[in-house]
Amino acid sequence: MSKFHQLNRRAFLTTAAAGAAGLALPAFGQQIDPYTGQPIYGATAGATPDAGAVQYDSGQDSRRNISSFHSQSWQPHFDTLTNGAILVDLTSRAVHYWSEDQSVYKLYPSSIPVSEDLTRRGRTEVIRKVEGPTWSPTPDMKKRNPEWPDFVPAGPDNPLGTHALYLSWQYYRIHGTHDTRKIGRKSSNGCIGLYNEHIKELFALSTVGTQVLII
Repeated sequence: MSKFHQLNRRAFLTTAAAGAAGLALPAFGQQIDPYTGQPIYGATAGATPDAGAVQYDSGQDSRRNISSFHSQSWQPHFDTLTNGAILVDLTSRAVHYWSEDQSVYKLYPSSIPVSEDLTRRGRTEVIRKVEGPTWSPTPDMKKRNPEWPDFVPAGPDNPLGTHALYLSWQYYRIHGTHDTRKIGRKSSNGCIGLYNEHIKELFALSTVGTQVLII
């Protein structure tokens, strides 16, 4: 991993910490892609199934959102905080959470879809919570990548990380990732990814029925 990439990642996480007290600094991801078995060379890491067949742009892709990663108010986005609220801001690549009684506010850096055609915006809600999720490619993913496995059990190689919040939109999730290179980048097939430390926290805070807005 290049010195520039290390500094770039550190700058992003430092900004995230300034926006929300208590954000942990996760360790770097593994240096072997678990799905291809190929080594990761510097900043141009290969993709894993949730990312699709893409290469990460470690330069401008992870720099462009730093200045917009900041706290927000819930009022412009939600009428009430009934059941709590999650705002996914694709521009700043950040996930915001407010508890129903307004006593808790959290801000997390996230990954976002790799392209506009894989991106969905609008209102949805959490309909299911799963600790130790399994993963299967969607039909479209399988068409694009027929070599991918039909099923990946829960564990360190699972693209959904340690926890997943299932949304009312089919195939859409807010989930963790064991591949920390994804966070802050366009690196998913539609889902929103968080560090495992952060999805575990959001998982505990949210409930079935928590409202979600993706903008």
